[in-house]
Amino acid sequence: MKTDRIPIAIVDDHTLFRKGVAGLMVEFEELEVVFEAENGKQLQLALDKYAQPKVVLMDINMPVMDGYETTCWLKANYPQIHVLALSMFEDDEAVIKMIRCGACGYILKESKPRDLLEAIKIIMLKGVYINEMVSGKLIRSVAAYETAPNLSPKELDFLKHCCSELTYKEIADLMFVSPRTVDNYRESLFQKLNIKSRTGLVLYAIRNSLYQVIAQV
Repeated sequence: MKTDRIPIAIVDDHTLFRKGVAGLMVEFEELEVVFEAENGKQLQLALDKYAQPKVVLMDINMPVMDGYETTCWLKANYPQIHVLALSMFEDDEAVIKMIRCGACGYILKESKPRDLLEAIKIIMLKGVYINEMVSGKLIRSVAAYETAPNLSPKELDFLKHCCSELTYKEIADLMFVSPRTVDNYRESLFQKLNIKSRTGLVLYAIRNSLYQVIAQV
């Protein structure tokens, strides 16, 4: 029995690229392209005319209404729609800004079609997606520095260490606590913040400004 297809929309001002992605995506039986748009304004109009997508593939640099503004608008008005940034930009600032605007994931335009499909499926399953390359850039540029509401100092310290490449065992050693205590911190944060993964914790830190950008050398 065939499962329901995931409805997606593609927002990109480059017509040939947009049409190319749409053509590739319809080859996958798991997906259905419900509409395309050249910018955020066209997306707003399309949402009134076509079936609502569950995932929007969002370019960043667009005229009239760019990816940042469009993503913020979607998260405010259609929070149930997931945004997957699809961009050529690899710099930390672009990644962090899109996530702060509400994007659930970030993937480069040079990615293979099958990788894009997997990103969409993971977003539908887990709510977030960041691939290994972007994750490395993101984690290196994140560090908690402010007190978050309802989080204890120990939980905030643990959250800071989550925004690094340390394993949970290494975090426990650094905090001078047992691995079981670290597990308790993690489960407490998952419950308090309604988050299910370490990636989700990193996204929380970014979206709530619990980070500072560290210059790359």
